[in-house]
Amino acid sequence: MRKVRSLSWILLLLLSFSLLFPTLTVHASERVYHVLLENEVEKGLQAYLERAFNEASEEGAKTVILEIHTPGGFTEAAENIAKLMDNAPFEIIAFINSKAHSAGAYLSLHADKIYMVPNGTIGAAAIIDSAGNAAEEKANSAWIAEMRAAAESSGRDPRYAEAMADKTIDLPKYRAPSGKLLTLSADEAYEVGYSDGTVANLSEVLSFNGLSDSKVITIEPTLAEKVARFITNPIVVTLLLSIASLGLVMELFSPGFGVPGLVGLTSFAAFFFGHTVAGFAGYETILIFAIGFVLLIAELFVPGGIVGIIGGALMIISLLFAGESVVHMAYSILIALIISVIGMVVLMKFFGKNLHVFNKLILRDATTTEEGYVSNVNRIDLLGKIGHTITPLRPAGTVLIENERIDVVSEGSYVDSNKKVEIIQVEGSRIVVRELKKGVEEV
Repeated sequence: MRKVRSLSWILLLLLSFSLLFPTLTVHASERVYHVLLENEVEKGLQAYLERAFNEASEEGAKTVILEIHTPGGFTEAAENIAKLMDNAPFEIIAFINSKAHSAGAYLSLHADKIYMVPNGTIGAAAIIDSAGNAAEEKANSAWIAEMRAAAESSGRDPRYAEAMADKTIDLPKYRAPSGKLLTLSADEAYEVGYSDGTVANLSEVLSFNGLSDSKVITIEPTLAEKVARFITNPIVVTLLLSIASLGLVMELFSPGFGVPGLVGLTSFAAFFFGHTVAGFAGYETILIFAIGFVLLIAELFVPGGIVGIIGGALMIISLLFAGESVVHMAYSILIALIISVIGMVVLMKFFGKNLHVFNKLILRDATTTEEGYVSNVNRIDLLGKIGHTITPLRPAGTVLIENERIDVVSEGSYVDSNKKVEIIQVEGSRIVVRELKKGVEEV
């Protein structure tokens, strides 16, 4: 009986402590992960978000707040990130801290909840091509369908998502008459159900969702990921490959190893670093590239051209598989090759005389007559001179003129030895003679 009473007192004491210190039992172990979705939506951002989502999942987080501030980006990267969000094992809250345009609006619609700051906007999601023009009808139609599906997946009215991507939809109440893309303010987004509330900061997002007592863990992109995001931008990729190609070509045609080769190798190293960090390139692609580069250098010492062709092919193959998309990489490589060829022509045409490297590429010395160089001695002084044949002319042979043996040719007929001949024509090394008939006086 005493044991039962003692156990009762212990349980009562523990209950008292729990009432006095309630924070020990409420959300004590709950963690909220805060992830940044900023700047352009591209492949490097995808790699950062994958790392952040994996860490949140491994730690058993129930909520991830995605802070969004982006003008948009590339549709392929946005679609991959959307799949990542849809497959996440936790709730995703989109916190639009300024703007979520284009691909940013598309990703916001894949979140479970959306909150916006008072001056935030969402929309303007038309797809455009690399030249900044409206995309072709097929691509645009597919993107409008993606926007509609994104809205439907989160239980939102798809008409507004379509109007963000299709300017033919008429929604004049929200400043989107036909011919204009829809962009919603924070109040308008809340009115149409595209926002779950207007907040001033992250703390209010937490408060709205009963997470004020949770531990917020912010996952910042590492320096390597920031560099990778910059390098994996398609424009930067093309620029890097152009510089690398131009430097490599200049180095292969100049003796020794100099600045062009160093710049080229640095550009290739930056390319592979960014794509490796982003998770697109593996060590096997770097190994293939290195083998190809060695074979290309070996072409300078091994005649035939086969070794160089194989080396160049291996380098191109490694670059193709180092990117996320083989097609996009093929375009980048093609553009880089065209730019490098044009660059070589421009440099040699306008700056070749002033650049030391081109003095190694181009032969500028000339053996001119003014410099005292001649290709053949032109014996014009022999014209009209008379001698006699030492050998028969059939029609070529040798004559003796003023004690000098000279190789000559006849006009075409046979001339026997010990016959008098006259030099009638001199053309470089070709000296033509004519036989003198009897009765002709020597002048």
